[in-house]
Amino acid sequence: MSRGAAVAGTLSCLAALLIAAACQARRELGDPLPGLTPEQQERFAAGQVEFERTFAPETGLGPLFNADSCGECHEEPVTGGPGDEVETHVAVFDPIRSFCDPLADKGGPVFQQHATPALTAAMGIDKEPIPAAATVVAGRSTPDLFGFGLLDAVPDAAILALADPEDKNNDGISGRPNRFVDGRLGRFGRKALVPTLHEFNAGAFPTEQGVTDPEAPAEESIGGAPIPPGVDPTPDPEIAQRALNLTDDFVRFLAPPSPHVLDAEGKRGQKLFGTLGCVACHVPALRTGDHAVKALRDKKVYAYTDLLLHEMGPDLADICFGLATPSEFRTEPLMGISASSVFLHDGRAKTLDEAIRLHGGEALAARNRFASLSSRDREALLKFVRSL
Repeated sequence: MSRGAAVAGTLSCLAALLIAAACQARRELGDPLPGLTPEQQERFAAGQVEFERTFAPETGLGPLFNADSCGECHEEPVTGGPGDEVETHVAVFDPIRSFCDPLADKGGPVFQQHATPALTAAMGIDKEPIPAAATVVAGRSTPDLFGFGLLDAVPDAAILALADPEDKNNDGISGRPNRFVDGRLGRFGRKALVPTLHEFNAGAFPTEQGVTDPEAPAEESIGGAPIPPGVDPTPDPEIAQRALNLTDDFVRFLAPPSPHVLDAEGKRGQKLFGTLGCVACHVPALRTGDHAVKALRDKKVYAYTDLLLHEMGPDLADICFGLATPSEFRTEPLMGISASSVFLHDGRAKTLDEAIRLHGGEALAARNRFASLSSRDREALLKFVRSL
């Protein structure tokens, strides 16, 4: 082989490697995190099977449920993405005592929208009845789950460092943490109540599918009343610990999307996103801490959230949850928003422009600055957000 041919061959191989690296760096929606071990990749794949598993009444579904699989709701455009379902949450809030009751003893805070045929035959209902005590009935759209394992790996201290509940820096933004019933820092859910991803996933099986698991063995009920005999014959727990752990692995190892490459207009929109003040809540990047999984350790995650509660104004207010008042919501992560077709916590906004214009409370000033932009600048900003 001539020297020229050898050099050409070497360059060809190098080009192939660079292309392969670029393809690997450019993740597709639904891909696992880069850097997983072969064993972790196998668990991710097995977990996706569990996530997409369809339950029937004979295998534990119901008797009340919102969906018959995790993947039925988290489905667009791939497994783990957002969905078009809007579920029902309720609560009672006493503003004088600042007391929040999620009506857990009556089946709350999530009221399932479907019933198994056996339950319908026994009780004549096709969904869980909402108790008269509820003062607010709220809708909850289905978010994507991309990159949630990275959010779980962000240290508490990094989140708390962003909190400014008394607005000591006078920027009009006063994010504060929510706390679980035992005092631990919350971060998952639209009100940031659940502390860990594992708890969030374990709770989703009985809450959304009526499928009990070893870590959420609470007795099932109909609005707090016992289930009629024979309606739910499957022994508890209705899934094994291994199935729960594999489902958790799939969600934990699900990669965040690669942001789209920005053109000049998108880069201008990114700059506007900062100068308008959106980044005060939608903090562009968080960093994970030490972690047993190398792929989750010391990684920068461009989530565009601070995982804190913010006052969003009376027009968006619905239920209370934990320490969160009706008008407080966790800053929604924007990574993966390009896969969504509806926006805000209840899906009321059909476009990103509408979603921004519905922001109130602490976001009012940034919203007004957005509204005052020229149409060209607004479109540039929206183009940037759609790239995430």
